Amino acid sequence: MKKLFNLTALALLAFSAFAQAEELRVMTSGGFTAAYKVLGPKFAANTGNTLDTILGPSMGKAPEAIPNRLARGEQADVVIMVGYALDDLIKQGKVDPASRVELADSRIGLVVREGAPKPDISNVDALKKTLLDSQSVAYSDSASGVYIEQQLFKKLGVEDQLKPKAKMIPKIPVGSVVATGDYQLGFQQVSELLPVPGVTYVGKIPESVQSVTRFAAGIPVGAQHPQEAKALLAYLAAPAAQADVQATGLDSVKR
Repeated sequence: MKKLFNLTALALLAFSAFAQAEELRVMTSGGFTAAYKVLGPKFAANTGNTLDTILGPSMGKAPEAIPNRLARGEQADVVIMVGYALDDLIKQGKVDPASRVELADSRIGLVVREGAPKPDISNVDALKKTLLDSQSVAYSDSASGVYIEQQLFKKLGVEDQLKPKAKMIPKIPVGSVVATGDYQLGFQQVSELLPVPGVTYVGKIPESVQSVTRFAAGIPVGAQHPQEAKALLAYLAAPAAQADVQATGLDSVKR
């Protein structure tokens, strides 16, 4: 009887713990999504909480963009996005400044269609030649693409030559339009390029012209489950999570 009582008590405790589990609404942008897809289920399994995940860019005019979702009054417990875009939401009073957690650094890489020769981007001169010799170039409508369009082409002195053949791709992964053959070269953050089938990853652009994007997360003001959200952010930033973060093409934040 004593053993049966103990088992019943344990079962009741387990039921009580999961009865208090919550569903967290998470909005995440592309650069950290691959890491989140690995770490999120582990967090859910460890805590009993469930994650309702919504994907959207950190910025831009698309209705799916996280700032636009929040502006429409959509609710979220956690937002994961480009650090400076998160800072804008904090300045607007939409995200609790005390909740901000830095997650990872993301660098820009290049893909070509699977089976195509790998171009040389090992140094600045090689990257410049590859761009000039290319037939078409695609880049994202998020942080990496903004940098490429507004700064990288100018730094390399190829802005005028690239205008007729380079295009910003909204909403969808840049690798997908390279995989179909619509574009020869595709630039985006490495973590967003690696999961795309039908492309070959070439490498990161040279560090001297690289743009490092910091991804961070925070808890929107008025979140329904702030304590559980805080636990999720701590989990994503923990040392134990860094092997999974790095495996997706991101770089760990030096703390």
